[in-house]
Amino acid sequence: MNILGIDVGGSGIKGAPVDIETGEMLTERIRVKTPKKGEPEPIAEVVKQIAQSFNWNGPIGIGFPAPIKGGVTLMAANVSEKWVGTNADELFTKVTGCECTLINDADAAGLAEMAFGAGRGQPGTVIMITLGTGIGTAIFHRGQLIPNTEFGHLEINGVDAEFRASAFARERDKLSWKKYAKRVNRYLNTMEKLFWPDLFVIGGGISKDSEKFLPLLTIDTPAVPAQLLNGAGIVGAALGALHK
Repeated sequence: MNILGIDVGGSGIKGAPVDIETGEMLTERIRVKTPKKGEPEPIAEVVKQIAQSFNWNGPIGIGFPAPIKGGVTLMAANVSEKWVGTNADELFTKVTGCECTLINDADAAGLAEMAFGAGRGQPGTVIMITLGTGIGTAIFHRGQLIPNTEFGHLEINGVDAEFRASAFARERDKLSWKKYAKRVNRYLNTMEKLFWPDLFVIGGGISKDSEKFLPLLTIDTPAVPAQLLNGAGIVGAALGALHK
């Protein structure tokens, strides 16, 4: 079975058809810049545009940077406040003409890594961390997802963790990889003390540069790059639609 996976981010919206049996994207992904202000209708139109590029008329899974309950977006991180309380499943379904299912973007990436990547077969507690415009988290215990965790907003010294340790923060503050690794290390160390995980899987756009900062970490928990790299969100969004 094939499902179109869409990954909505603060800076870009990416999509590709996914074979959910193998976790493979069936074509090169399409990426479109996220509309300015990140409001509901313009973002829905971009998803429609991506679907039409593939002549798609089947189910669509959408990873979105917010907690999702019953298809409703409950928070807005790096997108417009107009998303709060929006029935996004209905909005995207109406605009695209296809059945659409939303899932938190980090949960989507985590599902993909647990099914096909670095978390596959891992026992115990696995925490997926996506480092991008913000920080997303997905927590799995014995393979089961605890949905809608938002520990990118964990307060450390009075500041949201993502303000200091996201990939965007590294670019904004023009940090060397060594200095950035110290910030990520502080964040992961705090997560260690809260959850005592068995494995961290590091994803998001910065995962392609994991060799530049992961070896510099001094935490006790193993931290490995996402095997699906920045494609995990697309694959996991498709899996999220299947689970529905």
